[in-house]
Amino acid sequence: MNKTQVAEMLNLQNQINTKVHEDWRNQQFEWYRAVWVECAELLDHYGWKWWKKQTPDIKQVQLELIDIWHFGLSMILELQDDINTAADYVVSEFQQSSAHESVSTDFKILLEQFTGQVLTEKTFNFALFLQLLNMVELDFAELYRTYVGKNVLNRFRQDNGYQDGSYQKTWKGREDNEWLQDILEELKQEECVNGVFSEVLYQRLVDTYSRL
Repeated sequence: MNKTQVAEMLNLQNQINTKVHEDWRNQQFEWYRAVWVECAELLDHYGWKWWKKQTPDIKQVQLELIDIWHFGLSMILELQDDINTAADYVVSEFQQSSAHESVSTDFKILLEQFTGQVLTEKTFNFALFLQLLNMVELDFAELYRTYVGKNVLNRFRQDNGYQDGSYQKTWKGREDNEWLQDILEELKQEECVNGVFSEVLYQRLVDTYSRL
């Protein structure tokens, strides 16, 4: 795990939170509620209905986990004094969590345990989250890359009327999350490494949104 990348994610999360509300740390936002709602959306993408044929949409499941990670980072930032301290905390928690054995081999059960922990304790369970990541083959490198992508999409939404309701989340019959995934697949990995990935991605979203 790369502490520099963890700190970058925390910094990006602080920026998007500040864009939503300048004094976000003192608003007592219910991050735990946002997490469990995202968990429900994730389960729909994974599939749970026994009365119809369903195939897990792993790409969308991964994106929902990234959404959950946004709120997890926000919970951490509220508890820590600065980005560096928060980054140390995240790295430590992930390292400790990697030694934990999985509590279930059933993704749905594991997700419900994670959701239950969030609801009852109002805390972010790193061990269960890491197990969820592992079960859909989302490693740290991809967590980082996709998080940056989704963070940029959230910034794009805010810049285009998300709060006042004028933003159109569905583009030509597909959710913006799906368009984001297409763009992420198209962009080269080195664009993530050399520091211009977020700006390249933002411009691609601008071009795609205006074209549709």
